[in-house]
Amino acid sequence: MATHTIVTIAGSLRKESFSLKIANALAKLAPASLKLEVMTPQGISNFSQDEEAAPPADWTAFREKLQKSHGVLFVTPEYNRSIPGVLKNAIDVGSRPYGKSSFLGKPVGIVSNSPGPLGGVSAAKHLQNILPGITGPIMAQPEIYLNGVGDAFDDKGQCTKESLQKVLQQYIDAFAAFVEKQHR
Repeated sequence: MATHTIVTIAGSLRKESFSLKIANALAKLAPASLKLEVMTPQGISNFSQDEEAAPPADWTAFREKLQKSHGVLFVTPEYNRSIPGVLKNAIDVGSRPYGKSSFLGKPVGIVSNSPGPLGGVSAAKHLQNILPGITGPIMAQPEIYLNGVGDAFDDKGQCTKESLQKVLQQYIDAFAAFVEKQHR
């Protein structure tokens, strides 16, 4: 079985971001068939169509990383019932120029999270609205909206909540199977 490289975008810039901790936990739990390259949108400059003819180096590097990958996993918090602006900016940069999306054809997974009770469901639904047409297939099941993540990690960023670890394991195993199916 081949190893598939997955660009895993933790959609928050916060140093102690739950999304980044979850992305790192998923990377540790991933089966041998997946290699998760965890990143944040840090350093991706603001999208402007005026710069498409001569894109900044950070845009080019991000696009190349996506193009070389076998899939994309979004791990997003919910900000004001949507995704963070920095994540939307990364999506805009990666999906341009028009008709040449670097996400195109890549299988996609969506993991949302919140320290509150709703688990970032609105953010996940916004990604499900944004991504069709600029990505490959989006894994529909299992859906994953992680709530109450505020107490799930220790001071070293390790997931200590057994119930969360179990859900993350089930999800990453399902995503590995989904990616494998898309690359047959």
